Amino acid sequence: MDPDYHYNKCIETMYGLKRFGIKLGLSTIKSILHGLENPQNNFLCIHVAGTNGKGSIASSLATILKESNYRVGLYTSPHLVHFNERIQINNKPVSDKNIVEAYEAVKNVSTNVFTGKREPTFFEYSTAMAFYEFGRQKVDWAVIETGMGGRLDATNIIKPALSIISNISLEHRTYLGNTIKEIAGEKGGIIKNNVPVVIGARQKSAISTLKDIAQQKSAPFFRFGDEFKVRRNKNKSFNYFGIKNVWRNLRTGLQGSHQVDNAGLVLAACELIDKNKAEISFRSIQKGLEKNYWPGRLDIVSENPLIILDGAHNLIATRRLVKYLSKNFSKRNITLVAGILDDKPYSSMIKTLCSVCNRAILTQPKINRALPPEKLYPVAQEVISDITNIPDVSQAIKHAIETTPKNDAICIAGSLYLIGEAIEYFNLNCANP
Repeated sequence: MDPDYHYNKCIETMYGLKRFGIKLGLSTIKSILHGLENPQNNFLCIHVAGTNGKGSIASSLATILKESNYRVGLYTSPHLVHFNERIQINNKPVSDKNIVEAYEAVKNVSTNVFTGKREPTFFEYSTAMAFYEFGRQKVDWAVIETGMGGRLDATNIIKPALSIISNISLEHRTYLGNTIKEIAGEKGGIIKNNVPVVIGARQKSAISTLKDIAQQKSAPFFRFGDEFKVRRNKNKSFNYFGIKNVWRNLRTGLQGSHQVDNAGLVLAACELIDKNKAEISFRSIQKGLEKNYWPGRLDIVSENPLIILDGAHNLIATRRLVKYLSKNFSKRNITLVAGILDDKPYSSMIKTLCSVCNRAILTQPKINRALPPEKLYPVAQEVISDITNIPDVSQAIKHAIETTPKNDAICIAGSLYLIGEAIEYFNLNCANP
C-alpha cells in the first residue's frame, strides 16, 4: 500500500472524530494510556496552559532544553500546515511513518481496552499518540501544551516537574466559564500537589483563584511581577530579575514586546527545573531564546513588500498585533488580509485590526467554523472604507500582493487556520511571494 495513502487515511479518520473533549472527563485518555503502558510516566514533563503565549513559551523551553543536550519532545496545537507539527522531537516534526505507527498503536488500544461509552475525541487521540511517540523515542523531557482549559484537558494526565499558566482572558466560554475567575479555575486544574507553578496572570480574581488552588495543593507559587520580573532595554535586549538569578542583556528570537514577558516565564521555569531536575547553563538559555522560532506569530515572510503573518486568533492577540504594527510600521500603509472563526469576538477583533490599516481584504479559511467575508464586511466598514471580499485565501493573498506598493505592508491575521493556508501559499510561491 502507498505509504502516503496510509498516512492520509489516518489523518482523515482522526479529523472525523469529535473536536472537543473538555467536559468529557479524563477516563478515556487514562484507559488509552494504560493500554499503552503509560508512556507519559517515562519522561520528565513541563505542562503549559493559558490563553495566549502557550506555544511561544513551550517552544522556547523545548529549544533551551535541546541546547542543554537533552532529547526533547514538544506537543502543541493546532498545527498550521501538517498534523506532524503537533508532535516534535528536538524541534523537528516526527515523520509520516511515525505518525502512522503511533496512530495504529492508539487505534489498537482504543479497540481492545475499555474506553467508556464513547470513542476518543480528536484531541485525546493526538495526545495519546504524542505520549506514545515520546516514550518510544525515549525523550528526556517533554514540553506539553494544553489544548483548551486545563482541568479536564486530555493532557492533564501527566505528572509534571513544573506547571506554567501564561495568562487568563475570556475565551471558550461554552467550555470554560463566563468569568475570569471560572476560567482561572479551569486552567488552574493543571496545578499538581507539591509541583511548582509559574503564573503570568495579572487580574486580581485570576491570581486569587490560582493562588488558592496552589495553596490547597501545597504547590510552590511564583508569579510574574512578584517573585520574578523583566526590564526592557533600549537596544531591544532585556534583563531578568529572577527567583535567585539576575541575567542581563538577553534577547528573544520572537518578535513583539509581549514575547519578553513570555521569556520571563520561561526563565523562571528554567530556574525552577534547574534546581534539581535538569542542568541548564546560562549559555544554553541565551542560545535557546535567540534560536527559538515559532511560525505564524509576528512572522515576517517577505521584505518587499513587507508581509507579516500573525495568528491573532483572539482579542488580546489582535491588540498585541496592533500595538506592534503601530510601533514598528506607523509610516507605512498596511493592507489587512483577515479571516476569523465564528467562536471568536469577531466584531471587536476586526475593528481592532482595521484601526491601523488603510484597507482590508476579507477572506475565509477552509474550516467550517470560519465566518464568511459578508459577515465581517459591515463591521470593518465602521472603521475603514476600502474593503474587498475574496473568500479564497490564496486568491486574497495574491490580490493583496499584486495591489500593494512595494514600500507598503501586508498583514495576514485573525486565525491560525488562515495562517496555515497562507504558509502553504508562500511555500508554493516562495520564489516570488
